[in-house]
Amino acid sequence: MLEDRTTAAPSATAWPAAYPQGYAVVDVETTGLARDDRIISAAVYRLDARGEVEDHWYTLVNPQRDPGPVWIHGLTNDVLRDAPLFPDVAEEFAARLDGRVLVAHNAVFDWQMIAREYARAKREAPVRHRLCTIALSKALDLPLPNHKLESLAAHFGVVQQRAHHALDDARVLAEAFRPSLVAAAAGGVRLPLNECRPLTEWSDRPAPRIGQQAGYSGYRAASWRPSRKRPACPYPNPGRYEEGKRLKQGMRVAFSGDTSVERDLLEDRATEAGLHVATSLSRLTSLLVTNDPDSGTSKVVKARQFGTPVVDEAAFGQLLADVEPADG
Repeated sequence: MLEDRTTAAPSATAWPAAYPQGYAVVDVETTGLARDDRIISAAVYRLDARGEVEDHWYTLVNPQRDPGPVWIHGLTNDVLRDAPLFPDVAEEFAARLDGRVLVAHNAVFDWQMIAREYARAKREAPVRHRLCTIALSKALDLPLPNHKLESLAAHFGVVQQRAHHALDDARVLAEAFRPSLVAAAAGGVRLPLNECRPLTEWSDRPAPRIGQQAGYSGYRAASWRPSRKRPACPYPNPGRYEEGKRLKQGMRVAFSGDTSVERDLLEDRATEAGLHVATSLSRLTSLLVTNDPDSGTSKVVKARQFGTPVVDEAAFGQLLADVEPADG
């Protein structure tokens, strides 16, 4: 049971005064990971300062385009056809977020998708800070085998009923966040808060026709998918990534181990940003992305040997938001 796995809540005087007064635990399902992909469902669990659930909300959203990887989220064109458009739910969504810290698993992704939808609607989401539960689990040094939501849920005894359904994913995360928050407060752990900067303008590329979404023609609605040959990266390799600086188009990026986002979708996003997705690691690799740098996989071992920079999935997501154009 969840109660058997949590830390007893600290007294009112022991709760850190600097902690936020409210949280909005969010999950969005989307048509993909690219900058012009759309939200197709969203859920919010509002929590008080101690992580107790106040209420929850869920909506479908008509993306007015191909729904993308239906085998992941299960939302078909028929299901979404009569759903409201994002501008129709923007006010209610904003009311759920207003004045709260946005909490999500790989929060930079959810925040970017939300910010873009509001920018398209010529509005701003009332969010000033976000908290990534992947970063929080690392700060708490939780003994997780990987950084998937299902692993975090299992650690706290939370039962997941419908993976990749926004409402159930948000519920699971809310139930796992409360004991994480209690443990952080009891241990005096600083919450890994990041500033959110809303977009102020937006322009979309033409949306793909239904059934013809670019990048998904090679996927199949099954438990396996054939490997896809990606187009050659058009940019020269500018060298290794340097900590504190931006990624640059042409950099060679390799992935190792489990990711909270589907690997194919994560690689698609890197490719669209102008990066070279490498299937192996060599001295020419600019960056290795892994959530488990101590795993001992061949890529991690080679990264140590070659001195290849390593970042986790959440940090990589932040870097992808601002990739430097290639020279010339």
